[in-house]
Amino acid sequence: MKYVWIWLLLPALAASAQPGPEHNLRFDSLATRWDEAMPLGNGLLGALVWKKDGKLRLSVDRVDLWDDRPMPGIDQFNFNWVVQQVKKGQYDTVQKMGDAPYERNAAPTKIPGAALEFNIGALGKVVSNQLDIQTGINTIRFSSGVIFTTYVHATAEYGVFTFENITTPVLPEMVVPAYASGENDGGASSVDGQSLRRLGYPRGTVTPGANTITYHQPVYDGNYYEVLVRWKQLPGNKITGMWTISNNTSATLSAPGKATLRKARKKHAAWWGNYWQRSSVNLPEPLLERQYYLDMYKFAAVARGNTPPISLQAVWTADNGKLPPWKGDFHHDLNTQLSYWPGYTANHLDLTEGFTNWLWKTKEENKRWTKQYFGVDGLNVPGVTTISGKPMGGWIQYSLSPTTAAWLSQHFYWQWKYSGSQRFLEEQCKPWFNEVFRYFNNIRVKDSTTGKYKLPLSSSPEYNNNSINAWFTGFTNYDLGLVRFFYDKYAEVTGAAASGSNDFPYFDTDSAGLTIAPGHPLTYSHRHHSQLISIYPLKVITYNNAAGKSIIDRSLAQLARKGTRNWVGYSFPWTACLYAQTGNGDSAVSMLRKFASNFVSVNSFHLNGDQKGGQYADATYRPFTLEGNFAFAQAVHELLIQTRQGVITLFPATPAEWRQAAFQQLRCEGGVLVSATMREGKVTQLVLKAEQAGPVKVKLPFASFLLAGRQRPYEAKDGVLTVSMKKNEIITIKQMAQY
Repeated sequence: MKYVWIWLLLPALAASAQPGPEHNLRFDSLATRWDEAMPLGNGLLGALVWKKDGKLRLSVDRVDLWDDRPMPGIDQFNFNWVVQQVKKGQYDTVQKMGDAPYERNAAPTKIPGAALEFNIGALGKVVSNQLDIQTGINTIRFSSGVIFTTYVHATAEYGVFTFENITTPVLPEMVVPAYASGENDGGASSVDGQSLRRLGYPRGTVTPGANTITYHQPVYDGNYYEVLVRWKQLPGNKITGMWTISNNTSATLSAPGKATLRKARKKHAAWWGNYWQRSSVNLPEPLLERQYYLDMYKFAAVARGNTPPISLQAVWTADNGKLPPWKGDFHHDLNTQLSYWPGYTANHLDLTEGFTNWLWKTKEENKRWTKQYFGVDGLNVPGVTTISGKPMGGWIQYSLSPTTAAWLSQHFYWQWKYSGSQRFLEEQCKPWFNEVFRYFNNIRVKDSTTGKYKLPLSSSPEYNNNSINAWFTGFTNYDLGLVRFFYDKYAEVTGAAASGSNDFPYFDTDSAGLTIAPGHPLTYSHRHHSQLISIYPLKVITYNNAAGKSIIDRSLAQLARKGTRNWVGYSFPWTACLYAQTGNGDSAVSMLRKFASNFVSVNSFHLNGDQKGGQYADATYRPFTLEGNFAFAQAVHELLIQTRQGVITLFPATPAEWRQAAFQQLRCEGGVLVSATMREGKVTQLVLKAEQAGPVKVKLPFASFLLAGRQRPYEAKDGVLTVSMKKNEIITIKQMAQY
């Protein structure tokens, strides 16, 4: 073991780059569509700021507003029955039981809150409309000199709005959802959004008061919610107000006085300041850097440790008189998982824990369903659920998949690995893995031909959509990848002597790489890269050995040959993550450019379809969901830093044309924060901070290097530097030539 002088930095690392004015949303008018509005949120409450029928509109929402009734008939069949029906080729019976109720019934579903409207006809033309993502504050300036500002408080259950320089009062009006009026549309699909009237709610009551309006809306089974707005006229031609939404409690608000609002804004600003100090990136491409910061802004707006997880639209339910696309539910065949991808590397574990906290909270319901549907003890999770974890059905190959819990287990694993928390390991991660392990040991069956275990029936989202051909009697590479990943990580989490993953077969491949399932190659362009899940995010197949490299190269070549015509927005950043595993930064960045230019709204929302008339994909529709945005942010991280077999690699997939890039305090497994700078294509500085004591391994970016400070053991071997670090220690590593 060698020793070297290490430069010990005592002050906490501070990110040198923050979102700036160039990253903000800036317009000279108000949006006239809800999905182009200025988005505000705090993980619980959300608002969309736009214009409708000439009025300024705040569409206000609360993430736990749900009609959580059980899906009718969903518990009247089970997996064994499905297996038998598939074997008999009678899939219409399965669709009738498992899928038809999702379209036939309006509920269960996420439901909207209400809207506040302001008559701005006398205020003149809008001359600027800006969302400052560094503070989460939207400011609108009118030609009359009136200034409107609004934000959703980062840590409290209310939003704030203010009009300045007014000469006549501009007071809020309450606009309620069309639960009791409008078309009772029974024909619209769950993607287009069905009529709110189909929910059957009684008419809510709107009660005006002295500078207040309260909206009380009864919903299913005696539940209700309330929306309250309260305002006050202040000296200096100013009106300020607050709004909130309560769920099954009476809505209350303090008077919006100057002192109250001053304190509120100070706390709000402090939260956002802390959020942006956690990490940052510098990219040489303005389009990608701006999209990254807008996506990380949205992550802060929709995620908290103590709120329900990120659903399809989170705190921004569609304000178009309909139910949200796909009922705004929790899709675990891709959507929730991708939505949390960037939080770990971006150093926001306080927000990612909201996902595992919710999964932990709903696990008893999931265990009940596992016993009812699969007929075994242990823990699986429906692929599509309500807010309380109840199954919703749909395309049951995926909505009732036998492997959902394995993918969700990755988030327990990541929450542990990125934090290094022994407490989380013992109290949540290990017990979760034990229950899922119990389930898989009970559900698996032995293949009499190979002697290996498999599932009774397998699928690969969303290949062959909702037909009987979406089921496979052989192990799909999607399900197999999840099972092998789970058994490998189970051994690591629990300290088991052997993982048990080799009790299952290895991945099926042909000359074109990974197949969908044995005897079933990828035959057409497909949006969901489910057959490649073992490459990313599971990283079960890696580029670190010849066999893995061959499989990955062939699989990505086939993906390119099939093209992007049947893709949707999220397909592009996921592909960027796949390319990043090979170091192919050129192809990865090409995918990110296509996403940022064609698959987002003007306010940066992921709209699924190609918004430039089908330039890259045939789908040109625009249902808003969030997972594509957050997959994009994670793809940026994968360009800048990766951990491969415990070794941190810097700038592993930046394109050759990127001569300059940097990042500050990105988090790696083991609780290590890393900052690095690249200039003229070479790494010039590396800073490590260890939140846990232990060895840290880094692939050396320098031919010769210097660590200055007090004596600390290190080893440099085969291009990898191993440094033993103390808890909270910070070291800087530079090229020797700089000294």
